[in-house]
Amino acid sequence: MGKVVVFNHVTLDGVMQAPGRADEDRRGGFKHGGWATARMDAVLGKVAGEGMASGGSLLLGRRTYQNFAAFWPKQKDNPFTAALNKTRKYVASRTLKEPLSWRNSTLLKGDAAKAVARLKKQTRKDLVILGSGELIQSLMADDLIDEFVLMIHPVVLGPGRRLFTARGSGASLKLVDIKNSTTGVVIATYST
Repeated sequence: MGKVVVFNHVTLDGVMQAPGRADEDRRGGFKHGGWATARMDAVLGKVAGEGMASGGSLLLGRRTYQNFAAFWPKQKDNPFTAALNKTRKYVASRTLKEPLSWRNSTLLKGDAAKAVARLKKQTRKDLVILGSGELIQSLMADDLIDEFVLMIHPVVLGPGRRLFTARGSGASLKLVDIKNSTTGVVIATYST
């Protein structure tokens, strides 16, 4: 059986909104987009590359899927572009319709948690969630997440969408690995 692995950048105060670009996600008037880019280094690149080399599939919510599909296929001379294009992508959405625009993308049918539970049973490889905060919240409520790989950035933003919210169910996690980047980012892997 496969594992569902959350792989996300977060701030010390738990914000996960718009780590990559200033215009990535302005919901709620968020003005701090791109907060993670200044701390990217070879250590973080290696961790991301290892995650992509695992041969698993991506599991994305609608907003993250649309953001990635509009950005990644157009990137040239980037080692992640080819990997992301060829990776199987499963998309949880109540509003998108097939066919999806990005190569190797499949729309999950029906309830996302039930569809992910079926996928976990059908695969031996990981299902990796990038971004997709609302999807993460719904899967956490059904105890479907097996591991969190969190790149914890030494920054406090205050406002913004958070990985763990007050409406979420409680969880006790076990630290199974930790790495430090050269820029102060702690890469912590937790199992559930």
